[in-house]
Amino acid sequence: MNNKLKAALGLLLILAITAGFCFLGVNGARDIKLGLDLNGGVSITYQTVEPNPTAEQMSDTIYKLQLKAQGYSTEAQVYQEGSNRINIDIPGATDANEILAELGEPGTLQFADNQGNVLLTGDDVKNASAGMTNNNGTNEYIIQLTFTDEGAKKFADATANNVGNPLFIIYNDNVISAPTVQEAISGGQASITGISDYDEATRIASTIRIGALPLQLTELRSNVIGATLGQEAISTSIKAGIIGLGLVMLFMIIFYLLPGFTASVALIMYTGLELVILQAFEVTLTLPGIAGIILSIGMAVDANVIIFTRIKEELGLGNSVENSIKAGYSKALSAILDGNITTLIAAAVLYLRGSGTVKGFASTLAIGIVISLITALFVTRSLLWTFVQFGATDPKLYGVRKDIKIFDFIKFRKKAYTASAVVILAGFIFLGMNKASIGNLFNYDLDFQGGSSTNVTFNEDLSLEDVDAKVSPIFKEVTGGDASVQASKVAGTNEVIIKTRTLTTEERKDLYQKLVDEFAVDESKITTENISGAVSNEMKADAVWAFIIAIICMLIYIWIRFKDIRFASASVLALTHDVLVTVAFYAGLKWAVGSTFIACILTIVGYSINATIVVFDRIRENLADPEKRKDKADCVNTAISQTLTRSINTSLTTFIMVIVLYIFGVSSIRDFTMPLMVGIVAGAWSSITIAGPLWFDLTNRAMKKQAEKAAAEKAAKLEAKAAKKTAKK
Repeated sequence: MNNKLKAALGLLLILAITAGFCFLGVNGARDIKLGLDLNGGVSITYQTVEPNPTAEQMSDTIYKLQLKAQGYSTEAQVYQEGSNRINIDIPGATDANEILAELGEPGTLQFADNQGNVLLTGDDVKNASAGMTNNNGTNEYIIQLTFTDEGAKKFADATANNVGNPLFIIYNDNVISAPTVQEAISGGQASITGISDYDEATRIASTIRIGALPLQLTELRSNVIGATLGQEAISTSIKAGIIGLGLVMLFMIIFYLLPGFTASVALIMYTGLELVILQAFEVTLTLPGIAGIILSIGMAVDANVIIFTRIKEELGLGNSVENSIKAGYSKALSAILDGNITTLIAAAVLYLRGSGTVKGFASTLAIGIVISLITALFVTRSLLWTFVQFGATDPKLYGVRKDIKIFDFIKFRKKAYTASAVVILAGFIFLGMNKASIGNLFNYDLDFQGGSSTNVTFNEDLSLEDVDAKVSPIFKEVTGGDASVQASKVAGTNEVIIKTRTLTTEERKDLYQKLVDEFAVDESKITTENISGAVSNEMKADAVWAFIIAIICMLIYIWIRFKDIRFASASVLALTHDVLVTVAFYAGLKWAVGSTFIACILTIVGYSINATIVVFDRIRENLADPEKRKDKADCVNTAISQTLTRSINTSLTTFIMVIVLYIFGVSSIRDFTMPLMVGIVAGAWSSITIAGPLWFDLTNRAMKKQAEKAAAEKAAKLEAKAAKKTAKK
């Protein structure tokens, strides 16, 4: 079999695999598990009143809540978080507010006599339901009770001993019903009559059902999302992904010619393979998860850019296409692996320290990084060799980089340091101003301060004056004149966000009804999220610890890989620069700081370290040349100049994906992508003008100290020698 035939078969195989992954991915996309933010529904986080419940108590409580939650949706999930928290996720709910109202706040349930003696507890109740019966032509509302076997015996004794007296049903020390016992009741079933209306019967029945739990629970956080809003988020995000992918592919083909075309084919395979993996591993896809996929598409070309830049350089040295491809992949491997591993470290920290939606982002980002490595190192390489076998050996098809202009970044470094210092200092000034004006360093979102946030999509674009005049008063009325009501608009949309103190379920229902009556809004496009201050404090701590852990892990990894603490120290300082610049914009522009703040900062850290490592890899390579080792300034300038095109192009491809996501994404995605764009620019700036010069300064400082130490030791020896001669005389 000749080489061309082998190449043809190889090309057909790659195209077939790509088509297969795309077909399976797109065809099975409807089977991907969607999170609540995409599917709509309700999410509640409860915390036990008992600070240290036993494992058996938690297990029993989760089991009972699971049974109740599955009554609303077969896909409902109840799971433990930490030692004393329980999360309930009910996707696809059509009336999430009703679910919240019916679940209420689980607590202790007791049946007591007139003297206060406890006769039964919630554990003795199997079920309670509201009903209606016809008594002589009159409809009466009732509550039907079913007891466990042991509960039936207790109830029989209780009713036999209390005929003619009330039996008090007490929930969390409050009497919710006190029916009079008409006769002794056996058989494990009973009815409570005399209920005024069906709503009261439903409320009491649901309280009895949810009260039958081993532990008393309090609501920490709840989130209600309309399914319609979720579907819109999916469609806009898919549109952003398609447009962004097309633009990145066009950019790669224009700039890198034939290699860019192979990278575009690999990107298509990458997208299909990611969809297949999401289905295979049953990853729950959230809105931040979609952002992670789209972002990783932009980052996926990074490995290809590094390789193709190397190939251009090898061709510029006069090497053949075949040898240039071999050398390009060989020389780029270490930078690609180191850069992607450090980004994976950031994704791992995000997953371990983040909340549910942040975990979703971290999962898809990590999957994307791994797949991009596979497609860049194997798929594009195979395609390039296939085209070579077909006779594509003209260097013009690959681009030739003959001369690399060396810029004096070392000479420019003080100006770069000063510019960055000014921005960072401005950030600290803004933090102080925020503390004085709003009482906090940042404009904390609910995730970081607690309360309720309601998003309403109106049928028209209301002005800020209309929002203040017409919308805010409704919220103040519902909350009893709460002075902390804050309203804001989502630019370019009809969406308004109103933040208040924590709303009760009754207040939430009242609010929704008033908004529907007053503005004829679609109730399915109203979402409300409650979060407690306790969770907020934990999220702040998680944000700090996530950053510290990520930095320490990266520091250790780079130290080991480069065998030089100065590379690791310069990397950490450059990363700290990127974070502080982003924080300055958060403070100055009063961007909301919430759970996505953690994901944003660590994404910037993971992305920026990738670019820095590429530069450091070139410095390490140049240091192997004895001539360049003598002049470290020239070594650094050459390394940055050699990687300059790569740094700019990778930043551009990622920036393209992020800005498209910002343009087409929903408000929660915009809150994430805007600071991310700042981080991308800051990361490119630091990897080009800060990181390498910092290594140069640290190295010179270390060399100066070594020289001073050597000089001091030499002087000490001479002094000792002179003293010895004097002693002999």
